[in-house]
Amino acid sequence: MPELNPPPLNLPDFSSVTGEHWIETLQDGSHVLIRPLRAEDREREKAFIQRLSPESRHQRFLGEIVDPGPVLMNQLMNVDTHNRVAYVALAHDNGVLQEVGISRYAASGAEHECECAITVADDWQHRGLGTLLMKHLIAAARKNHFTRMYSIDSASNVHMRKLADDLHFSRERDPDDATQVIHRLSLQD
Repeated sequence: MPELNPPPLNLPDFSSVTGEHWIETLQDGSHVLIRPLRAEDREREKAFIQRLSPESRHQRFLGEIVDPGPVLMNQLMNVDTHNRVAYVALAHDNGVLQEVGISRYAASGAEHECECAITVADDWQHRGLGTLLMKHLIAAARKNHFTRMYSIDSASNVHMRKLADDLHFSRERDPDDATQVIHRLSLQD
């Protein structure tokens, strides 16, 4: 017999969030808020990068970044609603709203093409968050009339390889660096 009064869902309180946003349920049942990155997220973004493991920081930036300086932070926070888009995933941790993932794209300079990147906090990986973030990013790129998306990744980045395979990106060796691969996705339906 079905339960008449199921237990209430333990959803985080995102009541102060306005504008474009989504509350998503991950594979493990946890919930995150996904929304566009905002100027007031600067310190949260910096703290997120600092909390990443050295391996995750290396995979994201293809180099050693320990403490993101002002120049990098300015670049990461430079977003708009068309050519430079970023979606942040937020979750409550002991009453504090923390960044647990981010996806972003930037117009590459080639017509209708953008470069993308995604990062998920180490303890939030393998829950489907990367896929959700990337799907929102792909939808935004399509809405903004981009027809191609690509990502340059370390050849050893197994997480990105799996995500790229799941989302039907193609893969090729980077002709300029044998330690890297280029994932490409056609955004045309």
